[in-house]
Amino acid sequence: MVDTVSFYNYLIKENLDFFTGVPDSLLKELCSCIKDKSDSKHNIIAANEGNAVGLAAGYYLSTGKLGVVYMQNSGEGNAVNPLLSLADPKVYSVPMLLVIGWRGEPGVHDEPQHIKQGEVTLKLLEAMDIEYRILSDEYGQDLEYLISLAKKENKPVALVIKKGTFSKYSPINKEKAVMGELLREEALDTILKEIGDDMVVSTTGKESREIFELREKYRQGHEHDFLTVGSMGHTSSIALGVSIGTKRNVWCLDGDGSFIMHMGGLAIAGQNAGDNFKYVINNNAAHESVGGQPTVSDKIDIKAILKACGFSSTYEAKTREEIRKAIGKMKNEGKCALILYTKQGSRDDLGRPTTTPIQNKESFMKEIKK
Repeated sequence: MVDTVSFYNYLIKENLDFFTGVPDSLLKELCSCIKDKSDSKHNIIAANEGNAVGLAAGYYLSTGKLGVVYMQNSGEGNAVNPLLSLADPKVYSVPMLLVIGWRGEPGVHDEPQHIKQGEVTLKLLEAMDIEYRILSDEYGQDLEYLISLAKKENKPVALVIKKGTFSKYSPINKEKAVMGELLREEALDTILKEIGDDMVVSTTGKESREIFELREKYRQGHEHDFLTVGSMGHTSSIALGVSIGTKRNVWCLDGDGSFIMHMGGLAIAGQNAGDNFKYVINNNAAHESVGGQPTVSDKIDIKAILKACGFSSTYEAKTREEIRKAIGKMKNEGKCALILYTKQGSRDDLGRPTTTPIQNKESFMKEIKK
């Protein structure tokens, strides 16, 4: 096991003092350590992994120093374009250190959305000609080699992190933004009761897991819900596509991290959705599913953004009664949105869907044809 603080200190000693990326559950100990020990200008939680590569490139241009870009391996897809068309030696030749959490590692049990990504993680790095090492307890030699290579050849290099690599780190700063009085699951309970037999497209992470468990709790089927277990940030685009193919109301239940990751999708939805598209963003100001790292959703005007994107009306709710009133109005309006403010937290015994993604897709498609 790698001591988290020692690893961080090694990077600082090597003059790698700028960190950016999207938090990952396998990197949550390291991300918490970085958050405590780096100031806000030297640790920027990015909208997506491509955004982070761009930030690291810009920092290098102004300082000549390598940036450290952390991500889950699912984020490799977001990073491919700037890695190949910006940082690659055949373009601008920008060095940086990628730190990649290896979800879905072959031979290690994981959720369906990580299996394929896990199989191709190393192959993608090889295809991009990015030299990598898998982090081990004896990391000094590997880090020395990779950092030296990155500086000598001006190219990105990568450290791949297996599950359980970093030691437990207890955050010094445990303050959390409190956006509302309800837990997300309590708010979702109210929403599902109010929307009845309408169709749902829900975002990745704990939100979809809670929707599945609420249906189980009330002995309901799952055919009304498309649970987007992967492809973070694309929930609104999936929901828009669904809404175009049906006259039924389609409720997009999104999260603030997903909203920020590919915010442009809401501009497209706002301009192209019909009256049956209903958008709900759960705003708890955190990437809660991967360790509770903060987003910037408590610092930006989401209501103004949604209005600018073309939503005819936007409601806000913090209580069950406010949710009921907002949903009641939204049912009979054109494309509209609800900003739902909740506090962070979830049940310790929160489970995962017991149906497969294929089963979810097929039951959803069968139901929507009705």
